[in-house]
Amino acid sequence: MLESYPEHNPIVLYDGVCNFCSTTVQFVLKHDPKEHFLFAALQSKTGQDILKAYNMPQTDFDTFVLLEKGKIYTKSTAALKLMKRLNGLWPMLYGFIIIPAFIRDAVYSLIARNRYKWFGKKDSCMIPDPKVRSRFLDIE
Repeated sequence: MLESYPEHNPIVLYDGVCNFCSTTVQFVLKHDPKEHFLFAALQSKTGQDILKAYNMPQTDFDTFVLLEKGKIYTKSTAALKLMKRLNGLWPMLYGFIIIPAFIRDAVYSLIARNRYKWFGKKDSCMIPDPKVRSRFLDIE
């Protein structure tokens, strides 16, 4: 099951029908020139396999998940760890890790609960551009 996924690349699981989440994935692609990250929708077979393997809820799409070196990170911790690996000034945001997770996650959860209302929702997951398709798991 998980043995077939590259261990050396962190995997980002995101809500595939969320406009905000898809825009965030596009942002990461733009600011990850070393191509550290791979992606899969939480709703995809890969996403579901990873969630199941790590005993995570398989129907809760209110967070994105970062799988890095065999460890799962969620909510604000996942976001900050991801920012740490991007180019430009974005890694400076990792400094917010000193704020207790319950405070960071409260802000994250507020955005997650309202993301469809504020940013909209699609009927299906995005189809990645052919140039980056290889970075998406479960894309033929």
